[in-house]
Amino acid sequence: MLLLASVNFTHILDFMIMMPLGNGLMRDLGITPQEFSWLVSSYVFSAGFASITASFFIDKYDRKNALIFAYIGFLLGTLACVFATNYTSLLTSRIVAGLFGGLIGAQGQSIVADYFGYERRASAMGILMAGFSVASVAGVPIALKLSTVYDWHAPFIMVVAMGTIVAPLLLIYIPNMKGHLMKLGDKQSPFAAIQNVIADRNQRKAMLLTFAVQCSHFCIVPFIAPSLESNVHLDKDEVSLTYFFGGLFTFFLSPLVGKLADRVGKLPVYIGFAISAAVVLFFFTNLGPQPLFVVYIITTLFFISSTGRFVPMQAMISSVVIPQHRGGFMNLNAFVSQVGSGIGTMLAGFIVIKQTDGSLLHYNYVGYFAIVLCLSSIFLASRIKPIS
Repeated sequence: MLLLASVNFTHILDFMIMMPLGNGLMRDLGITPQEFSWLVSSYVFSAGFASITASFFIDKYDRKNALIFAYIGFLLGTLACVFATNYTSLLTSRIVAGLFGGLIGAQGQSIVADYFGYERRASAMGILMAGFSVASVAGVPIALKLSTVYDWHAPFIMVVAMGTIVAPLLLIYIPNMKGHLMKLGDKQSPFAAIQNVIADRNQRKAMLLTFAVQCSHFCIVPFIAPSLESNVHLDKDEVSLTYFFGGLFTFFLSPLVGKLADRVGKLPVYIGFAISAAVVLFFFTNLGPQPLFVVYIITTLFFISSTGRFVPMQAMISSVVIPQHRGGFMNLNAFVSQVGSGIGTMLAGFIVIKQTDGSLLHYNYVGYFAIVLCLSSIFLASRIKPIS
């Protein structure tokens, strides 16, 4: 679980560092908010393409080998970002990184779901999600500092360096995951995952839940740092601290949320965090200049409520499919997740306007849209029935 969390850490960090680098990239590359949103969304769209393609065959392979293949390709794509010199080369590198990075999350979640029964799965997902929190606690502030001291290439060097350490450890310590192969046999149709989703209303609801949550989250996330800098008037060090405090609390709370969800139920815990996320979204996206401690409280609550939704949600979603079809389903679900993230990012890019004084206009409109999706997701979550 620690190794899988480390994989999640480097993978999520590679995606997250694009967000706080927004203002620097827009300045250094001479690009608009819409072009910046393409840098973010191109990764998730290419990841989505890889995920839906992998759904045709991924259940025919050892999950460990699939994870290692995807991770090495992801590191090579990130390495290409190190050598990018302009908008076009960086955009191309992000697409390559996304093609492989899109396979990582689904494989990690499939391994967890195969290894842990439903009664313990949320606890395991909480540890996996801690990798996301560590990326916020340490990775994003360090990435911002590196970009300030050197330039925007430096954070990508950091990701590649850490991934080079993690990759051989996966080969040594992650066990082979072939249990689904013994149950599967040799007659599995390459279209089985898609056919199952079409035929199973439960699986379709799970994917709609994924789309709603991801879209609501990622129409907000790309412009967190730019809005804090431009609208709230924080400097880069203060923005780094918002990620630090938010990540620190979610790092400790994610495993506890998982244990709570296993004890009292995944759905009640999800509903609680979804409602709290909707409330916090209103205040966060309407935030103007405030005392620093108020900003830190609101941003920390945003990270806690947003991350808290994902832990029980991932446990519920992984439970709607039998193990021998889980890899294909999780890749299709990852595709839906990435499309939701990309659409959310693109919508925010079209709605948010950067004014001549540098401030961002209409970020609150993005917040209202996210709130509607967040509250709608409660109905979807309540309709999901676990089977494995």
